[in-house]
Amino acid sequence: MDNLKKLGLSALAGSLVAFSANAGELSVSGGAKLSYVGDSGNEDNAVDGNRFGMQRLVTMSGSGELDNGMTVSLTHTFATSTGAGSTSVITLDMGSMGTLGYGQDSYQVGISKIDDIVPTAVEEVSDGIALNATESASGAAIAGNTYEVDLGGNGFNYSLAMGDMATIVLGVSPGGQDSLNDDGENSGTRDGDGSDKSAHIVLNPMDGLTIVAGTGEKVNGNNMDDLETIGVKYTMGPISAGIQVSDIDLEAANSGQNGDSETTIIGVAFAVNDALSISYGEQETEIDGQSLDQEIEGFSIGYSMGGMTFQAHSNEGKNLGGAASNVSEHTELTVSFADKSMDASESNVPPSVKLPAALI
Repeated sequence: MDNLKKLGLSALAGSLVAFSANAGELSVSGGAKLSYVGDSGNEDNAVDGNRFGMQRLVTMSGSGELDNGMTVSLTHTFATSTGAGSTSVITLDMGSMGTLGYGQDSYQVGISKIDDIVPTAVEEVSDGIALNATESASGAAIAGNTYEVDLGGNGFNYSLAMGDMATIVLGVSPGGQDSLNDDGENSGTRDGDGSDKSAHIVLNPMDGLTIVAGTGEKVNGNNMDDLETIGVKYTMGPISAGIQVSDIDLEAANSGQNGDSETTIIGVAFAVNDALSISYGEQETEIDGQSLDQEIEGFSIGYSMGGMTFQAHSNEGKNLGGAASNVSEHTELTVSFADKSMDASESNVPPSVKLPAALI
């Protein structure tokens, strides 16, 4: 994995020089999303005051071909007002030798790309669930957690397609989730020694069927936690269904998780027509040392009207972190506005709702 990091740094550095000199077209798109959020549950989880908000998105993307035939792509997405969703990604497409990329902020590193493949019309069933700490009967602090395998948003991905049926992805986040500011200065504190790393495979053995499996290690102080996941999703006509099981084994206890865990996610989505989709999902987590299982369930609906999309989802969590007193409910309604993207040389910046998908 260290050799992968060295190779990635050298290849991307060389590509950046060529890209700046032989850049292709730069396209710009933008967007706006009006949201209404209602949260309830524990006193600390409730939303007070104004429940409306507006998010603005601007995405710049471009690509260029190198003299050796490889292609470099660059994407920057800026999200306001909260900044959630901002990301920068650069990728090097090496043809039959695979694709190498580096991303920061909201990039999905390694196994994070398959943390939840269960179909949904809008968001994952755990979206918006407040995971604030509460106290157990013994007085010990208990924190909720999505308990999904995740390496965070800063690091390298290398993917290699093996025909049309399989893709292997290696991911590494040097120094855990430590990241750099734009000027290269350290913006955070390292979680500990070592790097987050993972490997996973995506299989498409037949039309409509997707199988994923992955394993990884995540920095936890001076320890390494083990991550494993396997999932299956099948689409037949307008109906999609999926199930995924993930295990997190702690080398040592930490404040974000109270023990080894096994999480099962199930979900089904139905496309009523080309414009309307609905879905329902459940997530259950068994936590070592806790008598209660963490349970989350939710439903969502999405409706597209060309340049405008309406989405709604409502999720509910109970026994968060294994504590009966820790509950949370999240309801969100959004209206998003979009147009087609255009060349950056044009005067207007059009809206675009969705953030760009990870390039590898």
